[in-house]
This record gives sequence, structure tokens and C-alpha cells, in this order.
Amino acid sequence: MTDIATNRLIIRSFRETDSDGLFEYLSAPRVNCFLDDKVTTLEEAKQKTQERCQDECCAAVTLRDTGELIGELFFHPEERYIQNGQKVDTYNVGWNFNGRFEGKGYASESAHALFDYLFMDKNARRLYAFVEDDNIKSQALSERLGMRKEGCFVEFVSFINHPDGTPKYENTLQYAILKKEWLLRNG
Repeated sequence: MTDIATNRLIIRSFRETDSDGLFEYLSAPRVNCFLDDKVTTLEEAKQKTQERCQDECCAAVTLRDTGELIGELFFHPEERYIQNGQKVDTYNVGWNFNGRFEGKGYASESAHALFDYLFMDKNARRLYAFVEDDNIKSQALSERLGMRKEGCFVEFVSFINHPDGTPKYENTLQYAILKKEWLLRNG
């Protein structure tokens, strides 16, 4: 990925030196959908960092002034859908941030820059995000970005179990925005 600079952030590929920052937020996931990525040791965080260094669909979000890792963005192309012999230009997007940096607008700033990159440089036509119905902050971010709520998948996925060991299925909302809608909002 080409580095993207905003007023306060640099969005870039992961580096091996990001392990400490990644450990800080992966060791205490704030929402259930990131429990599979939880780490308990710095060695596990180093392994996750290595994986992210190889992942072209994952970007590190760092503070421009210090280089400190504060979160990450995901943008997975929907390559499995082919129409008229061409790949559909749709991306599944998401974000995961260190709670220590919450409330400063970094998630909005970085996601806005990512959306610009996907629409303008990657020629995406449509972006969508899955957000659990109890993740109010990600729902608000999706709406600030101009995404519309397209639906709710009732008891769609399970990340945790009930005390009796049975899966706890969560409702998942889908948000989306089209390139033409993004351009109307952002000129």
C-alpha cells in the first residue's frame, strides 16, 4: 500500500517495529469480533505483526508526529464475485483502534482517507462494513462517513459462548456507500 498522509496521521503498511503497539490493543479487544485476534504475549503480537506485514489489505494507522501505532484499517476486495467476466469493484472495510486514543477523531480521519484511496486510486464502486448491533461507536463512525444502514443479519455470527457453553449469536448490521454517494458528499 502507498503511504497516505493526513493532517495528523500516516496510514501505511505494517512494519516489524509495530509489535508493541499492536500488542497494546490486541491484548484487550474492545469488541467481540476481534476476540479471534487476541494476543496474550508480545511474541504472539510479533507473529500477528508479521502476518500483517504480508497482508496487502491491512494498513497501520500511526501518529504523524511520533510514528506510534494507534490502530489499523482493513479493506478486503470481494474477488469471489464475478459479473460479465469482470471482478466486482467492492471492498469490505473495517477498523480496530487502541482505546487509549479514542475520542480524538483519529478513526474518522483515517477511515475518510482510506475511503478516498479506495474510491479514487483503486476505483472502488462500493464499500461496505459489518458492525455488531452493540458496537455503537462503529455504527456512529459508519454514519459519519456517509454510509447507510442496509440491513440487520439477525443472530448472524458467534464470537463468544454463553455461560453454558452454547454459542451466543450476535446481530450484525451492514453499512455501505457507493462511489457516487461519496463524491456527492465530499466533492
